[in-house]
Amino acid sequence: MAKDQSVLPLRQRGGERIDRLVGEHAEKLSERLQAHRAQLFPPNARKELRRFTSGEAAQLLGVKDAYLRKLHLEGRGPSPEIRAGGRRYYAPEDIQALRELLEQGAKTPGTYLPGRRDGDHLQVITVINFKGGSGKTTTAAHLAQHGALQGYRVLAIDLDPQASLSALHGFQPEFDLLDGGTLYDAITYDDPKPLAEIIQRTYFTNLDIVPGNLDLQEFEHETPMALSRGEGGLFFTRVGAVLGQVEQDYDLVIIDCPPSLGFLTMSALSAATAVLVTVHPQMLDVMSMCQFLLMTSNLLGVVSDAGGDMSYDWMRYLVTRYEPGDGPQNEMVAFMRSMFGEHVLNHPMLKSTAISDAGITKQTLYEIEKSQFTRSTYERAIESLNSVNGEIEGLIQKAWGR
Repeated sequence: MAKDQSVLPLRQRGGERIDRLVGEHAEKLSERLQAHRAQLFPPNARKELRRFTSGEAAQLLGVKDAYLRKLHLEGRGPSPEIRAGGRRYYAPEDIQALRELLEQGAKTPGTYLPGRRDGDHLQVITVINFKGGSGKTTTAAHLAQHGALQGYRVLAIDLDPQASLSALHGFQPEFDLLDGGTLYDAITYDDPKPLAEIIQRTYFTNLDIVPGNLDLQEFEHETPMALSRGEGGLFFTRVGAVLGQVEQDYDLVIIDCPPSLGFLTMSALSAATAVLVTVHPQMLDVMSMCQFLLMTSNLLGVVSDAGGDMSYDWMRYLVTRYEPGDGPQNEMVAFMRSMFGEHVLNHPMLKSTAISDAGITKQTLYEIEKSQFTRSTYERAIESLNSVNGEIEGLIQKAWGR
């Protein structure tokens, strides 16, 4: 009678060692990804944001294209690049310069520069979900970039060790962050660095980033040891404390949290002034979100009892990867609206091949040329993104009393 394989000592079992196999696969994948990046972006090259047509620039500024032409002819503001057919193109920094010019003559303050004024608090928006595939990083990236394009000073923070938000902005963690450079360096219990030394500029005017990589996982390991030794004070105040170091430099901070409820996520939630929960409208995802909310409530209750500030300007659920023609999805969205009311954003993020196709080249829909897609596909996707981000911008402005 053959022995039961399950009771054999590990060294007697057949097959490959999983640690070595996973290591080999990781090495091969890393090499291929590096080659892919070198193909997209030659060595030492940095990503650059495309120029925007005069029509796109006018739409971003909220003025008529004819008015931009008039400014150009009068020699006021930056000069656009003139291409074939007399078409005018503006660089991102040109659009920011136009904002500053137009703000000087605006009847209502903040018309063209909508960021913080005296007395306005820094808006820290954490984007969370326990289940992967909910569109969390896509949401965070487009929200941060939309804010930058609208004239806000934005800091994006990648708290996810998988570092997808960093990759979208041109950072490949295993090659670009060999000597650290994540938020972990600023919140570590042993000789933390000033946050200003870690922040990196992006190719987006108005958008800076704190990249992520696997170093972030160290905070999950160090915190229990620090707590057991009674060191480091209240762990959940560390993210908020380092944000205080650069508070005057930004209007918005967008934090992409890991898909888990560990010390990093709890610290980000404690630092937040607003919370955005992404959810895919399918039963398994909603069930997973239910468990996530239960755990979040219990853990944050403990944080609150320990002195953490759990007051928020707003919390909203964002329906992502939504397909309007899908009956069960519509039922799930209706179910969520009946349960949570105004806490569900009015606009869902539509599922779009345009967004996924742009991601193949590590780009967002705001930076890729719309000529890469059929017109209807692009316009449907960009309208959905702008509607969602516009609704969130309204919540930000309301939190500032406007």
